[in-house]
Amino acid sequence: MIGIDHSMAPVDIRAKFAFTKKDASSAMEELLQENEISGCIILSTCNRMEVWVSTAEDWEGDLYASLCKIKEVPAGQYRDCFTERKDAEAVEHLFYLTSGLKSQILGEDQILTQVKDALSLAREHFTTDSVLEVLFRMAITAGKKIKTEVAFSRGNLSVIHQAIACLREKGYEVKGKTCMVIGNGEMGKITAQTLRENGADVTVTVRQYRSGVVNIPMGCKRINYGERMEYLPKCDLVVSATASPNYTLRRELFEGIELGHPVILIDLAVPRDVEPALAQLSQVTLYDMDSFKMEAACEEQQESMQKAGAIVHEMMEEFYQWLDGRDVIPRIQEIKAEAVHDLNLRIAKILKNTPMEDSDRERLTQVIDTAAGKVVNKMIFGLRDALEQEAFLECVAGLEKLYEE
Repeated sequence: MIGIDHSMAPVDIRAKFAFTKKDASSAMEELLQENEISGCIILSTCNRMEVWVSTAEDWEGDLYASLCKIKEVPAGQYRDCFTERKDAEAVEHLFYLTSGLKSQILGEDQILTQVKDALSLAREHFTTDSVLEVLFRMAITAGKKIKTEVAFSRGNLSVIHQAIACLREKGYEVKGKTCMVIGNGEMGKITAQTLRENGADVTVTVRQYRSGVVNIPMGCKRINYGERMEYLPKCDLVVSATASPNYTLRRELFEGIELGHPVILIDLAVPRDVEPALAQLSQVTLYDMDSFKMEAACEEQQESMQKAGAIVHEMMEEFYQWLDGRDVIPRIQEIKAEAVHDLNLRIAKILKNTPMEDSDRERLTQVIDTAAGKVVNKMIFGLRDALEQEAFLECVAGLEKLYEE
């Protein structure tokens, strides 16, 4: 996998590599056209973008170069902003990521939903394979288990919670403030609900072209997206959290608008929703995704991280057992076939001299073959359950050599 995240690059660079669902679908399909790539999943969130592929062992492709070609970005310019991980390092990263232990806000579980959505999108477009499917599914299971069994001291947090906490540290309370949330997607709904729970008067924008019923969090009001600039001067705080490729708030839209009091703008989108030039207006304070950094974990959180880490390693071990078993099963089948053939050679003369009809002899041979195969399977898989993985694989190798001779 290769990835870019909030620790490696600012929001403007991350935006160059962000994917919408539609873009991710076509990109995954394009990557699968490359030789010896058998599976692909793209994870694109506000804080990170990652491309995952499963390849032939001797694959010599350049995933970063392929990504830059898809995004039409100069290949040499941003390579230092990306991290590349392979094999065990990649597996460990995904398990820790899905468990919320690599998020900008420790222990948040929004990443769990995002990883699930990335896997679902790959399934819909048939771009995943068995290895990526099982890897992602088991990492998601680990995340769910941690969510159930490990209590992080700050509970279920998202970036808006961190934003509110940061504002509170600066002496700003959202309680009683008039707020507008631009965007009614997942992030917009979480934002509106959180602001409402903290005592704010919240209005959510809804686009007119949307068909069907549009739900907004209980206790919030709604206005059409096109009316946002008329409503903005009444607001104390505005949060924009859309998947739009264009600015929802631009400098030119503020021309002719008088702000009679300070307004806080919070941009929770990647690419940006709010034009950075708005920070130059005298009554405006602008925050973006990179404004809210996670503070060092306290002692209680460190304890929770250790518990979560133990679950991660347990689930990773299960994945490796599956992976090793997947490779060894064809070898076991070959050993079984050789053993059954060996038995047939040893009893052929006895069966030939046994008085019976040829059809009965053929049926008996088939029954013996089936029984012998079951005995061999029972012995070999019994060894697997009784021995350490390394010792078991040595036994399999020994049996293979036995029949090579």
